[in-house]
Amino acid sequence: MRATEIKSIVAQLPDHLQEWLAGRNPEEIEAVVPDMVGIGRGKAMPGRKFASEQTMFLPTSIFFQTITGGYADVAIANAWAESDLVLVPDLSTGRAVPWTSDVTIQVICDVHTQDGKLSGLAPRNVLKRVLDLYSARGWKPVVAPEMEFYLTKPNVDPDLPIVPPIGRSGRQGVGRQAYSISGVDEYSAVVDDIYDFAEAQGLEIDTVMQEGGAGQLEINLNHGDPLKLADQVFMFKRTIREAALRHDCYATFMAKPMENEPGSAMHVHQSVVDIETGASVFNDKNDQATELFHGFLAGQQTYLNSVVCLLAPYVNSYRRLVPGESAPINLEWGTDNRSTGLRIPISKPESRRVECRVVGMDANPYLAMAACLACGYLGMVEKLKPREPIVSDAGDLPHELPHDVKEALKAFENAPKVQELLGVEFSQLYIAIKRSEQNDFLRVISPWEREHLLLNV
Repeated sequence: MRATEIKSIVAQLPDHLQEWLAGRNPEEIEAVVPDMVGIGRGKAMPGRKFASEQTMFLPTSIFFQTITGGYADVAIANAWAESDLVLVPDLSTGRAVPWTSDVTIQVICDVHTQDGKLSGLAPRNVLKRVLDLYSARGWKPVVAPEMEFYLTKPNVDPDLPIVPPIGRSGRQGVGRQAYSISGVDEYSAVVDDIYDFAEAQGLEIDTVMQEGGAGQLEINLNHGDPLKLADQVFMFKRTIREAALRHDCYATFMAKPMENEPGSAMHVHQSVVDIETGASVFNDKNDQATELFHGFLAGQQTYLNSVVCLLAPYVNSYRRLVPGESAPINLEWGTDNRSTGLRIPISKPESRRVECRVVGMDANPYLAMAACLACGYLGMVEKLKPREPIVSDAGDLPHELPHDVKEALKAFENAPKVQELLGVEFSQLYIAIKRSEQNDFLRVISPWEREHLLLNV
C-alpha cells in the first residue's frame, strides 16, 4: 500500500523532478515553510511516512521568531497557547535536494489554519493575498529578480571582519571588477556546482556575472509569476549556500557584509499583463506608456517608503542605502538611469517594466515582492501620477528613504492602506518582530564604541 502511495505522490511532482528521480522513490522528503526571514522551517521524514501522513502541523510561533532566535511580544490572542497550523504540501513546488547523499526532495507547504483558511501570518500567503487583488481586476503581475551575494572566507568568529575567499589563482578576491569574466572564473568551482544543482532542481538561470564587490556575484532569473519566482529565490539561497560550503567558503546574502565593498541588492523588475489577452497593460496600441504604467510607477513613489522595512529588514540593511554607494537614496525614476530608486530599463515597448532598486538581498522574497506590488497596485487603482523623470544623477538629490529600521517601522505603522493590503494582523506581527530585533541590537557594544569611546570620553 505504501509503495502505491509513494508512486501516487511522485506522479504529481513536476516533470523535471520526475526526470531527476528516474524511477527512484524519494528516500527522504523535506516539507518546508518559508518563515519571516525567508529561510525554510519544517520537517524531514522518510518518503513512505510523507506519503501516508494524514496531516502535518507546526506551531504558530514559527512566525513569531526574530533573527536572533528569540520571540517577539506579539499582540495576538492566545499567541502563547502555540496552537498548530496545518501544512498542506504544494507538490508543484517539488525540487530535488541534489547535495545530499540520499535521494531527497523538498516540497514547499502552504500554511492553513485549522478551519482550512490560508494563514495570514505566512509570508507566502501574504504574497498570494496581493496577487489575488490583481487577479480580481483582471491583471497578472510579472517579475524578474536579480540576486546579488558574496562568497567569503569561512567566518566562525563574529568579532572578526568578513574577508573575500581565495580564488583559483591562489589570490584573494578584489573589488571594483564588475562584469569581469575572469572574476567569475576565479570562483568557477562554486559557480559550476550552482549550475549543476540548479539544473537538478529545474531552476533556470538567465545570467551569472561578477558584481562590483570582492567575491560578489549576481544571478539573474527569468521573468515569470511572482509566487514562482519568490519560491525560486527561496530555494536558490539554500542552493548557493550549499555550493559554497562544498568549496570551503560561505555565501552570504547580508545587505552590506564588508565595510569598503558595495552592498548586495535584489533588484525586482515588475510589469503587469492582462489575464485574458496576455498583453502588457503598461503599453498601448501606439506603443506608448499607459495611465496604468504611470499609476503603478506613481504608486511606488508614493507608498514604497512606507514598506522599506520589508525591503530593508535589518539594521545592516541601511548601511547599503547611503549616499556615495551603488544603491539608491530616493524614489526618483528615470529611463536607463541606475542612480534612481525606480529605473525603467531599455526594452521593447511591450516589455516596458519598472525595476525597483531599493530591495536588499537580505529581504524575504515573498514579502519584498508583495510590498512592491501592493504599492504599484494602489497607484493603479488610485490613478496616481508620478513625478517628472530624472535624467541626471539622482544621488545628488535629497535622501528620501528611511535612514534606519526605527524610521522605516514608523512609516509602516502610519500606512493603513498598505497594511490592509498585506493583512493587518501580519503587519502588526512584523512590526513587533522588527522592534524586538532593534532592541536586541541596542544591547550590543560595537568595536567602534570600544575604539573611540573607551579612553576618549
